[in-house]
Amino acid sequence: MLLAADVGNTNVVFALFDGDQIKARWRIATDPRRTGDEYAVWLLQLMQIEGIDRSQIKQVIVGAVVPRAVHNLTILAEKYFGVTPLIAGQGAADWGLVIDVDEPGSLGADRALNTIAAHAKYDGDLIVVDFGTATTFDAVDFTGAYKGGIIAPGINLSLDALVGNTAKLPRIAIRAPQNTSVIGRNTEDQMLIGVFWGYVAMMEGLIQRMRDEIGRPAKVIATGGLAVLFDEKTDIFDAVDADLTLEGLALLANRAAA
Repeated sequence: MLLAADVGNTNVVFALFDGDQIKARWRIATDPRRTGDEYAVWLLQLMQIEGIDRSQIKQVIVGAVVPRAVHNLTILAEKYFGVTPLIAGQGAADWGLVIDVDEPGSLGADRALNTIAAHAKYDGDLIVVDFGTATTFDAVDFTGAYKGGIIAPGINLSLDALVGNTAKLPRIAIRAPQNTSVIGRNTEDQMLIGVFWGYVAMMEGLIQRMRDEIGRPAKVIATGGLAVLFDEKTDIFDAVDADLTLEGLALLANRAAA
């Protein structure tokens, strides 16, 4: 089995692949100070609950946008699973794609992995929208080349900034508004309308501008935790693919093993 670790700015997601299928997944808050031993205490218990023995792990791959976390995950792989992990974008797990931007080395691992997986699964030109700590919009052409994109504050970051920099506005949960009115009758409704529908408007506007600039039909693939929430209120997405980044890790690992 393959153990894949997707290290984001907010969470680390571990996924266990049995062939092409995800057998289990676990999530923990990202903390670069967390040691390999601490990861092991947590992860091995969860594996035991699922009836998975550590000896079944034959390969480990790590994709990280938080470089400081890689060292301790390497220790986890070597000490507790007896394997040297692949690091996405390096060595045998090199991206293997054209990164057609001014600074190719600055492309985040998550965005490269999304590009690899999206091109493998969907035909033609693509726009990949990833709802994470930041929301990213990435253009992938029909050859699989990464052509650039957009970085916007994630919706939770936007809400944190709004609440943190005002004296009286309350913290609210992100959810789809109960009705379609954009004229709120109380403070919480007005905040939710501004954050949610404002985000939908930004997203739809940016995607349309990207499509216009690409100049060819482009499918829009959404991923990340809030993709399903927004999919309920907009028809801009052609597909919602929650495991795109993890699948990119699995594709890299399979390529490296071939």
